[in-house]
Amino acid sequence: MVWSLVYLALCRLVQLVVLLCRSERSKELEILLLRHELAILRRQPRRARLRPVDRAILAALARALPRSAWTSLSVSPTTLLRWHRQLVNRRYHTGCRGGRRSIGASTRWLFNLHARTRAGATDGSSANCRASAYPFRRLRCGRSSPGTGCRRRPSETSFRGETFSAKHAATTLACDFFTVDTAWLRRIYVLFFISLESRRIELVACTANPTGAWVAQQARNLLMTLDDREQPLRFLIHDRDSKFSGGCDHVFHGEGIAVIRTPIQAPNANAHAERWVGSVRRECLDRLLIFSRRQLEHVLRVYTRHYNQHRPHRALALRPPEQADRSATPLRAAPYAQLTRTDLLGGLIHEYEHAA
Repeated sequence: MVWSLVYLALCRLVQLVVLLCRSERSKELEILLLRHELAILRRQPRRARLRPVDRAILAALARALPRSAWTSLSVSPTTLLRWHRQLVNRRYHTGCRGGRRSIGASTRWLFNLHARTRAGATDGSSANCRASAYPFRRLRCGRSSPGTGCRRRPSETSFRGETFSAKHAATTLACDFFTVDTAWLRRIYVLFFISLESRRIELVACTANPTGAWVAQQARNLLMTLDDREQPLRFLIHDRDSKFSGGCDHVFHGEGIAVIRTPIQAPNANAHAERWVGSVRRECLDRLLIFSRRQLEHVLRVYTRHYNQHRPHRALALRPPEQADRSATPLRAAPYAQLTRTDLLGGLIHEYEHAA
């Protein structure tokens, strides 16, 4: 594929040199002829099959053309994004299907034995019963008698994550990583911090090599930003990723901030951060081809400003994070109001404001 791409690129370069020597009238007529041929091919019931080399050349040429000329191409921007996702999946595919891990034979035998004992069958009549999570939960709780669930001892204190978040949301931040794959199949890691009460994104940083020292430096940058705004902070929530083990927690502990590490494989324990990852992917990153870290930083900077200052939130009475207050009345536009629209990221995001 590499040699085919080089050969075709050289052929198109020679053709470009030849085109530079032709008159403008001749080139315009040829473009008109090619567009008519393209319209004829589009009327065919079967679509032409494209090789990976053809896709790479079309994607490169489409990047050089103005956006107004994309309507005459044989592929749409959605098709280019789908090709990029296929390349990323092919690069990082390991052959495993994922899903739940299979239960070992000895574990299944213990589950079946427990089920037979509860059913009163001591022979092999219930040997084919299916193992379920219910007896396993009861075994973990240490109860063998029937009941509705596992009861805590009187000395234990019940703890609910929802209650903790509601009481300490004003002084709690959450952070997490997500990845972005560029058009050149280079993976970039994005670190962000979000406030639980206001949903405000406090810091976003990108790097291709997320070492522990780099994460610790971003933690210092965050603390300096919060000190300038005099925002109190008592808790920080993050998962058990090894990137947070290089001094990041010590930076927060030195400021008297308690670090809460979520359980293993429990994304719901950091739901606010996971929700923002879904928003930035659906509304922005899944609709763009990223070519470099600098471009990604610009895109995230624009989207973060839009998210904090203009994007409404249901949990904030349809107000953006920087305008959030304790009022439960949602903002509503006046009837027949004159609005002005601002396009961001080439028209991908729209912002509306009242006209002066």
